[in-house]
Amino acid sequence: MKRKVVDEALEEAKLLGIRNILALRGDPPREEEYRQDTEDGQVEKEVKQNNEEFVWAIDLVRYIRRKYGDFFCIGAATYPEGHADESHPVEQSYEQDLPYLIEKIQAGADFLVTQFFFDVNAYTPFEKMLREHKSGVFQKVPIIPGLLPIQNYQILKRTTKLAHCRIPPGLLERLEPIKADDERVKRKGIEAICDIIREIQAIKSDRPRGFHFYTLNLEKVVGSILEKCELIPPLRPILSDKDLSAIDDLTAKPNGIRDTSSHSPNAVPQLRKPSDLPTSRRPSISSNHLTTTHRSSSPSHSTHPSTNQTISTASREATWDDYPNGRFGDARSPAFGIPTSYSPCSLPCTPAQARDLWGEPTSPSAIMHLFASHLSGNSPSQLPWSDDLSPTLSPETTLIREHLLALTTSRNWWTIASQPAVDGLPSTDPIHGWGPAKGFVFQKPFVEFFCPVSDWHSSLRPHLQSPSIAPEVSYYAGHPSGLFESSENSEAVHAVTWGSFLGKEIATATMVEEVSFRAWCEEAFGRWEEWARCCRSGEARAFLRTCKEGLVLVNVIGHAYKEGERGRLWEILKEAAKREMERVDGEKG
Repeated sequence: MKRKVVDEALEEAKLLGIRNILALRGDPPREEEYRQDTEDGQVEKEVKQNNEEFVWAIDLVRYIRRKYGDFFCIGAATYPEGHADESHPVEQSYEQDLPYLIEKIQAGADFLVTQFFFDVNAYTPFEKMLREHKSGVFQKVPIIPGLLPIQNYQILKRTTKLAHCRIPPGLLERLEPIKADDERVKRKGIEAICDIIREIQAIKSDRPRGFHFYTLNLEKVVGSILEKCELIPPLRPILSDKDLSAIDDLTAKPNGIRDTSSHSPNAVPQLRKPSDLPTSRRPSISSNHLTTTHRSSSPSHSTHPSTNQTISTASREATWDDYPNGRFGDARSPAFGIPTSYSPCSLPCTPAQARDLWGEPTSPSAIMHLFASHLSGNSPSQLPWSDDLSPTLSPETTLIREHLLALTTSRNWWTIASQPAVDGLPSTDPIHGWGPAKGFVFQKPFVEFFCPVSDWHSSLRPHLQSPSIAPEVSYYAGHPSGLFESSENSEAVHAVTWGSFLGKEIATATMVEEVSFRAWCEEAFGRWEEWARCCRSGEARAFLRTCKEGLVLVNVIGHAYKEGERGRLWEILKEAAKREMERVDGEKG
C-alpha cells in the first residue's frame, strides 16, 4: 500500500476521533503474488509497480507510532494455531511466529486480536505461553480472542479452510447430521461459540476479558451470543460531566490503557460520545458472491424467507439478512458475498497451484478439454470460477452432465454454474434436500456459461428472444466493457430455489437478479485476467486475455420445472447451438 493512502486513512481516522487502529499486513497486492520470471527471464512490466515501504505489519505499526505518537491505540494480529501463508501451510506453528509477534509489541502495538479459532485446546496453551514468555512483553498486553459465529455449514467449511483453522471433531459431529438445515446449524453454532466463551472466561486473568467477533456483516447471531453469555453489561445512566472528569482522573494502566470496568471480568467499557472520550489509548473490546462450478447453489444450504407484502420494508430487510446465500442473492444485502477469499476477484488457489491445475492453454480447444474433463469427473477438480474446493462434482451436476457436456463440446459454451429442475421433493432428499425436515423443495433449472460474443449476437440472443421461446426463459448477459442485456426489467428478482416448510412462510434459497449478476460478471471476467497472470508463457497470457475480450457471460433460467417438462431448458439451448452451427456451416459453404 502506498504511503499516501495510509496517511489519508490515518488522518481521516484522527479527524473522526477514531483512536483504535488494527494494523494488518493483509494479503499482498495481486501484483506481488504473481511476481515471477517470464520465459525470456524478464519480470512482467505489470508487476513492477511495487511499494516496498509497508511490507509487513510491523512496518505499519512502527510508522503509526513514529508519526502519531500515543494518539492511536494500535492493535496487531496473532494466530493461536500459527500463521499459514498459503504457500507454506505445512509450517503452521505459533512458535515460529513468536519472534515476529515480539517485534510488533516492541514496535508499539498495544493489544492483540487473534485469528478466529474453534479449538480452545489450541488457544489456552497459546495464551499461557505468551503470558509466561521470558521477554515479559506480553504480561500486560490485552489479548482479545477472535470468534467466528457459525452462520451455516458451508460457510464454516470454506472460511476455516481459507484460514487453515482446525474444526474440532466434536463440533463437526454436532453439525454434520444437520448441515442442510441452516436454522438448526445456527442454534448449534451459538451453543458452540458460547461454550468456547465460557471456557476462555474460566482462564485465570487479572485483566478484563473481551472478545472480537468476525460478523461477516451478519449481526443477529452475534446478538444472540452476547445475550446468552451475558457479555453486555446492564445499561447505566449517561454520565455527567463531573462523573466523566472523575473517570479521566483514573490511574492509567500500562501502555496508557485505562480499566473502566473493574467490577465484571467480562464487561465492556461504557459507551460515550466521541467528544467525551478520554485522551489515553484504549483498545475497543467488543463483544457470496459465492460461485461454485456446477454445484447446486441452493443447498449451500442457505434459505431466504420470502417477503410478505403486508409487513414493513424494515421488517423484511431485517429478516432477509438472517440467511446468507452467497452470490445468488441480492447484492444490496449485507449478507451478499460471504467472503470466500481475502482478495477481490481472486482465484481460489495460488499461481503455482493454478498452473498445476489448468496448465497454460493457448487455444479454445485446450479450454474446452479442461471444462469437459472437469464435467466428466476427472482432473481438474475445480476451475477458476470454483470457490468450492470439493474434489468431486455435486451430485446434482451429474444429473444434467450430458446437457452441460453437449454445450461445452459442441459450441464451446463453457458452463460454470447450473442446477436441474426439481418439483416438490422432500426436504430430506439426499441430493436436492435442504432446510428443516418434513418440508418440500422446488427448483427452476438454470445454467451460466461463457460463449463467444459472435454466438450471442448471431444466434443465441435471437433464439431466446423469439416469440415461441421468450415466455419460457429469462436471461442475463454481460461483459466488462459495459455490455449488459436482459429479458427482464431492472427490478426483477427470480426465485430459482424455494421450499415449503411446516409453520413457515415460503422460503427462497436462491435468487438470480440484475445487481448480483452485474457484480459477478465483473469478478468472473476478472478471473480470466488473474489466470493469465499465473502463466509463465507469454502466448498463454495473450490467449487468456483474448478470451476475456471475446466472450460474454450468459445466465439462462428455464421456467419449466414440473414433471414432464424438466428438460425443456436444455432443449432450447440445444436448438440455439444447432442454429449457430448451421449458420457457421452456411458461411463456410
